[in-house]
Amino acid sequence: TTNQHWDHLLNICKAAVAKGKELIIFFTHVAPSLCLRDDFSELAKVVEGHAKMSLCLVSMKEIYHLGDENTFVPGIDKKNFGTQARHGEMLEELKGTDRYLVL
Repeated sequence: TTNQHWDHLLNICKAAVAKGKELIIFFTHVAPSLCLRDDFSELAKVVEGHAKMSLCLVSMKEIYHLGDENTFVPGIDKKNFGTQARHGEMLEELKGTDRYLVL
């Protein structure tokens, strides 16, 4: 929900992957702007094979005019450009886990 704390997000993901954890990452509110950083591909490489990433297309397209469904985002397939409903689906996948972090 924030476009701040990029270094924290990247380092948390690196640590989780190093511990063999699987990640679910959803970028919403202003966070889709992180997906357009020049170095976003670094995060995509770090979590490749260890994470599901999705972003809120409504935030990206309609609210903040950052891009649309044709915008290339490393590590996030266009089918994972979703809405808050997609976020809800991802939260359902977290049932039984003991960690959920929102930035």
